[in-house]
Amino acid sequence: MSVVEQYARAHILTDADLPGQDDGGAIPVVLRYDPDRDPRSVCVALPARGRAPGSREWSFPRDLLEQGLRAPAGTGEVRVWPCGRVQAVVEFHSAQGCSVVQFETKPLIRFLRRTYTAAAQPVAH
Repeated sequence: MSVVEQYARAHILTDADLPGQDDGGAIPVVLRYDPDRDPRSVCVALPARGRAPGSREWSFPRDLLEQGLRAPAGTGEVRVWPCGRVQAVVEFHSAQGCSVVQFETKPLIRFLRRTYTAAAQPVAH
């Protein structure tokens, strides 16, 4: 099965995570699905806080992301809920604090569709 990786833009809603540049809080985010690693999980990678190099990653159930686009979902490190008709908010919790990020729902839906397509592909022998 193939890995699905999609790049998206999101807006940071937490002050501590705002990027240094004046771009309205928009950040590049990597959405990743690796069915060989865990067919039920997706990964979201956010840039490191401030000007630190690297990224911060959260893996969580794919169905949590899907459910959160329709109604509030999640109770642990990741929570997702709709924000109006075309946006969704994802809240990431870690030992370093909480990051709240707002996405357009279209890229998230497109990513989810691609993950289901990748998971449905037969394995070559």
